Amino acid sequence: MTASGDQLTEPSDPRVVASNLITQLKQSQHRLILAESCTCGAAAAAIGSVPGASNVFCGSAVTYRETTKQAWLGITAADLKQHTAESQAITNAMATSVLERTPDATISAAITGHLGPDAPPAVDGIIFIAVLQRGRELAPQRVVLRSATRQSRQAEATASLLTAIQRHLPLPGHIPVNE
Repeated sequence: MTASGDQLTEPSDPRVVASNLITQLKQSQHRLILAESCTCGAAAAAIGSVPGASNVFCGSAVTYRETTKQAWLGITAADLKQHTAESQAITNAMATSVLERTPDATISAAITGHLGPDAPPAVDGIIFIAVLQRGRELAPQRVVLRSATRQSRQAEATASLLTAIQRHLPLPGHIPVNE
């Protein structure tokens, strides 16, 4: 992590990260729901490629457009105008809303960001992630992607999202103390 709170991630194969995440979700007895924007469902696809994912994966709301964020997740036009669709505030709201709307899930994660090529230079390659577990504080994360092309950035963003969820879960064999 950098001094500004940015985290630089190493590119990984999202399917490998998803497989490890499914194992960790099963061990921790959590059920996951996603709200994806810039990954456009790639995290859900990676998770869905893992046998047995249906035991721990509730689904994903792919809310690529602002109007879909509003209709499906209740994100307000005022918040979108104030913060922009690609911001930590909107990502946090997406994670909160999708968890509230999915009673079967115990943990949610959301992602937004600019993958390019037409992003404003100041935000090009910056993504925002939020992970929320029921009864715990939201964990926001700003990530500066290292990849240069849109396709490689989408894979890197997907792996970053799945890794952020993993980091939020208890380690295998760890018994959580009452919080």
